[in-house]
Amino acid sequence: MRSPHVLIIVQNLPVPLDRRVWLECQTLTAAGYEVSVICPKGPGDPGYEVLEGVHLYKYRPPPQADGAVGYAWEFVYCWIRTAWLSMRVRLRRRFDVLQACNPPDTYWALALLWRVFGVRFVFDHHDLNPEVFLSRFGRPKGLLGRLQLGFLKFLERRTFRTADRVISTNASYQRIAWERGGVAPERTSIVRSGPDTSVMRPVDGVDSLRRGGSHLVVYLGIMGPQDGVDGVLDVAERVVHGLARTDVRFALLGFGDCLEDLKRRASEDGLDDYVEFTGRVGPEQITRYLSTASAGLSPDPLSPLNDVSTMNKTMEYMAYALPVVAYRLTETVVSAGDCAVYVEPGDSDGLADALVALLDDPERRARLGAAGRRRAERELDWVPQSEAYLNVYDELLGRQSPKVPHGSAAPKETLDRWGNRLVDLGDERALREFAGSRKVPAQAELKG
Repeated sequence: MRSPHVLIIVQNLPVPLDRRVWLECQTLTAAGYEVSVICPKGPGDPGYEVLEGVHLYKYRPPPQADGAVGYAWEFVYCWIRTAWLSMRVRLRRRFDVLQACNPPDTYWALALLWRVFGVRFVFDHHDLNPEVFLSRFGRPKGLLGRLQLGFLKFLERRTFRTADRVISTNASYQRIAWERGGVAPERTSIVRSGPDTSVMRPVDGVDSLRRGGSHLVVYLGIMGPQDGVDGVLDVAERVVHGLARTDVRFALLGFGDCLEDLKRRASEDGLDDYVEFTGRVGPEQITRYLSTASAGLSPDPLSPLNDVSTMNKTMEYMAYALPVVAYRLTETVVSAGDCAVYVEPGDSDGLADALVALLDDPERRARLGAAGRRRAERELDWVPQSEAYLNVYDELLGRQSPKVPHGSAAPKETLDRWGNRLVDLGDERALREFAGSRKVPAQAELKG
């Protein structure tokens, strides 16, 4: 019997860099589905490759967009390149389902074209484009702004109404699918972007990453206008210059539209000795930085988008037993529960003060870090999310997939695949000791 073939479309990140989409690919292939992906190229990526059984078709990304005309050209360019590659996929083998991950909300039109050939459409709802607009530009007052916002809402409605199934990343997004998208509840499912805690595991901290400081503070994620990464520099300026804490270093891991502006501002503020920008990072670098850091920052400001969006970085910090300092946003609290230190949105001085208080309290860091790791394992992990995700496809196609085996969250290995010493997650005392010190404790120390 022919295995079903799923084509996944992603525009804003290459795969496997897009962690959520790569976990979805792995879930489907482990259950016997064939998977193809169309996405932009990352640095050095080939146009086509098969990686762990997944067929990756990639196109050269367009230049960075600037202004409404630039964004319109980006959408048209990516849509045309994706449509062309979808025909290449079809020539290799017929696909049964097209899954589109937004942004943007434009691939419903491609789904309609393929529907003629019996292809079903799954919408994996990653972002709220009308809220992105409102968060960046505010409520429009002029005619042009209202037309732009209205067009984004039109595209979103068409995406919702074209989809055979809608996958929401949290309950807030699911409610928008019901109320604004008019999607019947039985056609929606929640699949959170949970970390795979069998892979994301804390290791021995790397002293050199602290660059001479006593503490390292990290930010991990995209650096766009709505992400509040400038707030990290506000915190760094207060910590280093305002509070004279020259023992604290900051590392900003990731890339985005604001990266160069952030670098310039750090230099202007005299923070070059204290703030590091790593650019794009892979799993090995993420593991080492998040295992070395004393705290992780989630500085996302309150906005129509951020308040109802799940921040992957918050859950990834927790997977590495890293205490979190964050603004109190609705879905951030849903993710982190009582495993984070919260500050009221907009209080950047309060965020800095809360961070310093946490850095000076190793017992609190040990408690929050260990609790965060356990919450990531028991409530946020990808394993239950993968089952919900697979159910969407099985129900859509009338299929019963075999149960997918999952790795243990606490394997017996003492070293990870890069040779770093792993924390013994089966030992609660060892986990708490690591969460406070960021060093894997020796067994003799634990027994003593």
